[in-house]
Amino acid sequence: MDRYKVTVCYDGTNYAGWQKQDNARSIQEEIECALAKINEEAVEIVASGRTDAHVHALAQVFHFDAKKALSDEQWVRACNSLLPKDIRILKVEKVSDSFHARFDAVRKRYDYYITNDVLNPFLENYMGKDRKSLDVAYMQECANVFIGTHDFTSFTSSKIDERKSRIKTIYRLEVQQEANAVHIIFEGNAFLRYMVRMLAQVLIEAGKHRLTKEAISQMLEAKDKHACRYKASANGLYLVRVDYQDNSSPMG
Repeated sequence: MDRYKVTVCYDGTNYAGWQKQDNARSIQEEIECALAKINEEAVEIVASGRTDAHVHALAQVFHFDAKKALSDEQWVRACNSLLPKDIRILKVEKVSDSFHARFDAVRKRYDYYITNDVLNPFLENYMGKDRKSLDVAYMQECANVFIGTHDFTSFTSSKIDERKSRIKTIYRLEVQQEANAVHIIFEGNAFLRYMVRMLAQVLIEAGKHRLTKEAISQMLEAKDKHACRYKASANGLYLVRVDYQDNSSPMG
């Protein structure tokens, strides 16, 4: 058996998220079905982390073990010939048996996009939408509150395992004005479930002057899972990159 590290991109519009589940299509199930046909027996894949329903990925990473002896390029071609067109394998690399896509990840980047072009049907599945114009400079001022190492209990799912640490480090949080959208970049060592979407919506509310920097700081300091009631829509969120020790240089 050999272990392979895989980089995959996908449009999450038609899926109920990464994780396999009953009575719903998932990214994981589609990939495992394709790999099982190639490998001629069941294959289980392990991702760097789950993405929610309708969240997209430019470079999600997972690993799998297989007995089939194929070159990296053959794995890519074989998988893509069987997968739906909205899931594309970008790269397959044979790695050490000790490699783990989840536990070995040292840094992740997520991007969030929101537009006030609310009538544009071509953005419907790929950006959050809000009619209000956003104060990007104030959003950035508020974003700075989250940079560094903090307990993010206030910005995660109430269902998260109590044994899981809520302390995470955000290295970069930038808010940029683009032609037809506001683009928010999150880089950190790891993120809790819903954390990026909750932080994104908090910054959006600040951009509409519905939340102050002081209120956001208090929310963070509360370390209370009920302190934040905001969560941005999933369709504007993209997993952009996952870094490991061998490629953990700063992300651009």
